[in-house]
Amino acid sequence: MAKTPTGKNTSGRGQRDLKVKVKSARGRKLSSTRWLQRQLNDPYVRRAQQEGYRGRAAYKIMELDDKYRFLVPGARVVDLGCAPGGWSQVAVKRINALGEKSGKSIGRIVGVDLQEVEPLAGAEFHQLDFMDDGADDKVKDWLGGTADVVMSDMAAASSGHKQTDHLRIISLCETAAYFAFDVLEDGGTFVAKVLAGGAEGELQKLLKLKFDKVMNVKPPSSRSDSSEKFVVAMGFRGRD
Repeated sequence: MAKTPTGKNTSGRGQRDLKVKVKSARGRKLSSTRWLQRQLNDPYVRRAQQEGYRGRAAYKIMELDDKYRFLVPGARVVDLGCAPGGWSQVAVKRINALGEKSGKSIGRIVGVDLQEVEPLAGAEFHQLDFMDDGADDKVKDWLGGTADVVMSDMAAASSGHKQTDHLRIISLCETAAYFAFDVLEDGGTFVAKVLAGGAEGELQKLLKLKFDKVMNVKPPSSRSDSSEKFVVAMGFRGRD
């Protein structure tokens, strides 16, 4: 049984998750210190590192797909704002983009982002602003047709003002929705991150006009102190 130099018993310490404390550093804001401490103590961050995912966000799309089953073998997927690639990592396996599941249809995924993204086997990444004129046609060319799923984990840069940030992300999500209307196949699915805050009513109305079902979900891996939630719109009714 292990003991410390003072003779105290340390049995069982290795079986407990000890909380990491982060000291404030000169020049670092208190909010940054709190964020760093939260990251170091986040079980999903540790799990992502252990399982080789590019970020904790991978578990959000896993949990959403476990519930609604839109990432199926053979699906054609567009990942908007795909950096660092965690959502695409999950999609590659589930849509059988690498053809690893014999007898199953092989899917395809195209990710776009303003920044360059590290390559990922089974996914095709492009540096592109999806708001540019003609971006939808480029994506359909790369995808080889229309999409079955358009998904977005994008968030506008934080201003530190809650209401401003809420309006920014709702605007971004609405723009992503209009992009989805241009590239989705009939019956397709749109998944996007939003922030609760009162301004999402118009977005909900828009999606309900275009899709058969619109669900609002906060997956277990989404931090409880975060106002983020996800909208899952299924059964796209087409451009008409």
